[in-house]
Amino acid sequence: MKNVSKVFWISLITTLLFVFWGVLFPDHLSRMMTTAQSFFLVQFGWFYQLCASFFLLFALFLVFSRYGRIKLGKDEDKPEFNQLTWFALLFSAGMGIGLLFFGVSEPISHYAAPPLGEAKTSEAATEALRYTYLHWGLHAWAIYSSIALALAYFKFRKGYPGLMSAALYPLLGERTKGTLGTVIDSVAVFATIFGVAASLGLGAAQINGGLSYLTGIPNQFSIQLIIIAVVTVLFLLSAGTGLQRGIKYLSNTNMVLAFLLFLGFLIVGPTIFVLNLFTTTFGEYVQYLPSMGLRLAPFNPERAEWVRGWTIFYWAWWIAWSPFVGTFIARVSRGRTVREFVIAVTLIPSIVCAFWFAVFGGTAIHLEHILGISISDKNLETALFYVYEQLPFNLFFVIITLLLISTFFITSADSATFVLGMQTTHGSLNPSTIVKVIWGLLLSASAIALMASGGLPAMQTAIIVSALPLAVVLLLMSVSLLKAFRSEVTKKPKERNGTGNRIAPIKETLSTSRIWRRKNKEPLG
Repeated sequence: MKNVSKVFWISLITTLLFVFWGVLFPDHLSRMMTTAQSFFLVQFGWFYQLCASFFLLFALFLVFSRYGRIKLGKDEDKPEFNQLTWFALLFSAGMGIGLLFFGVSEPISHYAAPPLGEAKTSEAATEALRYTYLHWGLHAWAIYSSIALALAYFKFRKGYPGLMSAALYPLLGERTKGTLGTVIDSVAVFATIFGVAASLGLGAAQINGGLSYLTGIPNQFSIQLIIIAVVTVLFLLSAGTGLQRGIKYLSNTNMVLAFLLFLGFLIVGPTIFVLNLFTTTFGEYVQYLPSMGLRLAPFNPERAEWVRGWTIFYWAWWIAWSPFVGTFIARVSRGRTVREFVIAVTLIPSIVCAFWFAVFGGTAIHLEHILGISISDKNLETALFYVYEQLPFNLFFVIITLLLISTFFITSADSATFVLGMQTTHGSLNPSTIVKVIWGLLLSASAIALMASGGLPAMQTAIIVSALPLAVVLLLMSVSLLKAFRSEVTKKPKERNGTGNRIAPIKETLSTSRIWRRKNKEPLG
């Protein structure tokens, strides 16, 4: 506890106050959050839309720019993890529980209540998947990759602390090491807590739904409390083993279980229908990407409400998750180039997520639209398990799903405790176990407080509110990163040999890192 920063104590006190508020006065917290949600969605929906589109354009620019060859680390650094493990870590931290919770429920929800046109038609079916791809595709991963890139570059290339505030040093200078820097890092921690807590709440609800399907136990809040308590113990045990053991092994386990579930579902489901549907809807997603990503429906209040409830919520969720996911992705990506990093983090997961939703959501749509088996009237937590009932080997799918939700739950929370520990101990790459345990307990307590004060709507509100100030910070980080890139490229001297021909530029000096280390009194971790 000797290495904790001011951010730790500010975030700790703020989170405890919120938890006590939710536990002691859940109805009051619910009313306040409902009011806040309505205000932020209506007044700042345009801002979230523009932010998400900006990060996608920013990522595309970096891929094709002259900055693509810059390495996230020193020129001689090699990647710490192989490609397969790296991808596993990206998925476990970046999406996790959400893929299972929304895999069936989101496409079938859009099919029954589409953003445009009539419900439960073939047009509604293709539109449902297009918008699901939008919410889980390029925009989301571009937000992650942009922030992770900034954190990795300034930490491993420049030697700055692994903090959100340190990534703003080229833009704000010495102010990042004072009160302003503390505020920036506290905002990032606060947003991370609510973003992750919402996912933990979703995971507990779906585990409860699966157990209810298997055993008939009640699907209620008290059971979800027990689930959170059990999983909390498990991820705290994992957190104590460190990044190279616990999270790494669990992330690889996630990949194996997810592949088994996906492959089995694809084989026993309507395979050809799903493959045709994916091909069609993914092409339409690419075609209509700009208009879908900027749509707000100002002349149609009903459609505008749909956009705010789904699209804007997702942009806020990805922004709220970005300090957590970005810090974690940055931590495991040392030695990659900018171009390799942005392509891998943005494009590959987007395609995999789209295929996942086409298989799970497409199967549900096939059952309802083609076979007449109603799926859309089921609640979000149990829709997936109801689809399993209609397929062969349903018990196998249920067991694999519950295992996968549990391991995603553990790795997401485990990764979050690592990141929160890092952000509140001056950017230490190895935060102490006691700090990670404290954040693990507070994450679980925050999830319980949100569930007690209104469930999913309360989680949505917490995310939307906390993401707004953070979005401003992320935009500034992008500007700061570009400024640093431009400085690195333009200031490299061009040596010439005796004939006047240019030869390779010398390696970047460590002057920037030395200046930071000399001026910054905080330890670098």
